[in-house]
Amino acid sequence: MVTNTIPFVKKLAKPILIFLLLIGCHQFSYASKTYIDTVGVNRYRGIVLDSKHKKPLIFASITVNGTNISTVTNSQGKFLLKIPKKINSQHITVSFLGYTSKVINLKNLENKNNVIKLDTYIEELSEVKIITKDALSLVKEALKRRGENYFNDDTNMTAFYRETIKKRRTYVSLSEAVVEIHKQPYNTSRSDLLKLYKSRKSTDYRKLDTIALKLRGGPFSTLHLDIMKNPHLIFTENMDQIYTFTFDKSTKIDNRPIYVINFKQKSSVSEPFFYGKLYIDAQSLALTSAKFKVNLDNPEKAGKLFILKKPRKANVIPIEASYQVNYKVTNNKWYYGYSRIQLGFKVDYDKKLFNSVYYSTIEMAITNWEKNTTNKSIKLKDRLKSSVIMSDEASGFEDGEFWGEYNVIEPEKPIEAAIKKIQKQLKRNKT
Repeated sequence: MVTNTIPFVKKLAKPILIFLLLIGCHQFSYASKTYIDTVGVNRYRGIVLDSKHKKPLIFASITVNGTNISTVTNSQGKFLLKIPKKINSQHITVSFLGYTSKVINLKNLENKNNVIKLDTYIEELSEVKIITKDALSLVKEALKRRGENYFNDDTNMTAFYRETIKKRRTYVSLSEAVVEIHKQPYNTSRSDLLKLYKSRKSTDYRKLDTIALKLRGGPFSTLHLDIMKNPHLIFTENMDQIYTFTFDKSTKIDNRPIYVINFKQKSSVSEPFFYGKLYIDAQSLALTSAKFKVNLDNPEKAGKLFILKKPRKANVIPIEASYQVNYKVTNNKWYYGYSRIQLGFKVDYDKKLFNSVYYSTIEMAITNWEKNTTNKSIKLKDRLKSSVIMSDEASGFEDGEFWGEYNVIEPEKPIEAAIKKIQKQLKRNKT
């Protein structure tokens, strides 16, 4: 029986959720300070679609060629890309796992309503040279090569972070931030450092019933998903005792052949662990992406991984816990590019006929980076704590152009509608 790896699962299962009782608590928070775009940028909006089925490609990567500027599409396949006018690059590259990447001249893009279609790429596993018939050995080799495949320099990164909370289908809380990351080399055990640069939030607690859901960990939760920097959080030395690894059909990303490996928890392991897919570059054996979930077959045990605090008369049951991390490559060196956590919880109350369902989405995307050539680090007083609750740290919404010069993930229409609705309510309360 394996028990010593449970703390690692709990750490990666973050954010820890705090359910607090609210009695007559109506809170709105808005910033009095506005931020104006003082840097000239060109903006491009559009959508990325599957060329055959016309379905949106969710979390597709869009990179400005010859730079470290990038963004990703949202859950509707839409994107907003901001390119400083001083940048001389003429092309962008759009890529998505399982599709042929497309290079587009910026002259062919409009400021809005761009439609970019990608073609699927299909390749059988037998067509890709396999260095071993053992999927577990391939995973171990990928972990072994992390020192040579990933950044081995101190790197300063700029990231966009967002967390949302929905009660069923209605958004009730939104927090966003621009975060500075002092990324440590992958061949060291030094922890990454974070600094909160700018933030904003909008919360309507009246729609949360008598329960307020708060997320502890903020950007650290998404950064922990960099499993090549923190491999011990999911793939421990005794992972062969926990998981079964098998090959799936191969695919492509950025026109590079990719091994696809399935892993799932062994039936003999009673504690909740993960299951999902790993995508490993066939040339370098670098992990390029991972998608996985927590095993929720035992909701009571799984719930203890997430919930820090809850009302005594409420039963909180996890119904979804999904994770994704994507890596990007430059000059044959890979680095953390994007991660996302999707959590769902059902709350049953004593002496109440109906239950409430809450969903939380947390994501962070690297939008720019540069090598740290000055060896400067984030000052101790400015470092973000791993116990941070972003909805408490952030200020409020005021200006639609909150971050004029920064790349952000295009918001979904329901989020935009929720913000406008809360703003209208605030104005009515003031009159």
